Parts: sequence; structure tokens; C-alpha cells
Amino acid sequence: MQMKKLAILLISLSFAACQSEKKTNDTTDTTTHEGNANALSFSYDTISVDSKKLVPGESGIADTTTAVLVYPIFKDTQINAFVQEKVLQASVNSPDQAKPKSYQEVVSTFINDFDKFAKENKEYAQTWMLNDRTEVITKNPNYLSLLHFTESFAGGAHPNSMAVYWNYNPTTHQEILLDSLIKPGTMPQLVALAEQIFRKNEKLSPTASLKDVYFFENDRFHLNGNFTITKDGLKFLYNPYEIKAYAFGTTELLIPFAELNTIARQDNLLSTTK
Repeated sequence: MQMKKLAILLISLSFAACQSEKKTNDTTDTTTHEGNANALSFSYDTISVDSKKLVPGESGIADTTTAVLVYPIFKDTQINAFVQEKVLQASVNSPDQAKPKSYQEVVSTFINDFDKFAKENKEYAQTWMLNDRTEVITKNPNYLSLLHFTESFAGGAHPNSMAVYWNYNPTTHQEILLDSLIKPGTMPQLVALAEQIFRKNEKLSPTASLKDVYFFENDRFHLNGNFTITKDGLKFLYNPYEIKAYAFGTTELLIPFAELNTIARQDNLLSTTK
């Protein structure tokens, strides 16, 4: 577990450093776009907290619990507020858990929970870990796409992970939801189109049942709201346990722009980001 946590920390720090380079490479955007383009300039910050409680490691070397959080900082404070609110909400795992008030509280709460658990369960000789990072995927004056990835281990058979896309309009300062991208009443068409692509990707016939391998309710395919807009089309992401067993990992589904012509609203992101 010690080597795994060290690798996670190094990956997170490397991620922040590499993305800072990307910020430098994006300087052209700042100088060529008017209006809010400069507000999209960003860098990454990292918060890392270790537990003071040492646990005997597999090789006899003492190990400790580590929580790492990486997040972008924009020049636009409204974007920062949106990102922070999303990260804080994502850290809440149960209805009776209070939402943290800061990034620091996210990692501190995780460490405090471990310390309390370890104190009450002295025979427990295993560390926990938290790796929480938010990455800027796409940025332009009308569209900001972020990927929030969380991997954690707090006991159990294996770590848990989740990747969620957040979509934001830097001009209107509004979150972009799936319904806003398609014409009213066309959601059933979008779902049917996505199911065709899903079945093709999974090598399923049009009439094959989904209940034996997949976790779709009532054996009916459904789309989630976890999407991003790429250069190729509208991409959806399903996390482990969402529609398949943990061992299958994540599942991606891409709907090309050409397939969305009759569904997409005119002059929106599904046409302007191609």
C-alpha cells in the first residue's frame, strides 16, 4: 500500500506540473480571444495531508495514510466557485455527512476519519488513501469541460474510483446540462441512438437482453448525465458498478456529431465545438 500511495502522490504532483505547462502553452488563447478568454487562464494547486499514525507496512517499513487533492485555479473567481462547490459536493458520501467548507477540509476530514477508526480498532493494520483531482479537459470562451476523478481506499476488498465530467459556460456562468444541448422532446431519440452504438460496441444484437451482464434497471438501456463534448462528438462515461461489474472498469460511449444533426439545438455546442 505504501508504494501505491507514493505512486499516487507522484502522479498527482506530476499531473499538476504537466498541466501548469499546458497553461503556458495556452497563452495564445489569452491574447487572441476577447472578453472572458483571459479568465480561462489557470494553474493547478495541490493539497496533501498525511496521518501521523504509522502502520506497519508489508515489508516491515512503517506506512501512513495520505490524502491528496489537486484542483485548478482560474483567474475568474466565479469559475473557481463553481469548481469548488462541485468538489465539495462530490466529497459527500452519505445523507448524514456534512458538506465540507473548503478543499482543506476535504482532505483533513478523510485523515481524521482514519485516525478515529484506527484508534477505535487498534488491531487494524492497514492504511487508507484518497486521490482527488480535477482536470481541465476543454476550455474556450463558451465551453469549459472538467474531469473530476476520485480514487479512495477506506478498507474493503479494493479501492473505489469514480470519474465525472462537469460542463460549464464561462460566458453565462451556468452549468451545461444535457437537456440544454438537444431539441425539446428528443431525449428518447438520443437514448435510442446511444443504445444502438452501445450494442454495437458491446457486440450485442438489437434484441439481446441486457439483464445477464449489465445493471440496467428493468433491462432497459439508459443514458446518464456524465458527458463531455469532444472534437469527435458527445461522449458519455459510465463508472465501475454503474452498468457493469467492477472488474470491467469504466465504459465510454461516443455519439458522433453527424448522428446528432436532427437532435441537436441549432447553433449550440454540438455544432460549434466540432
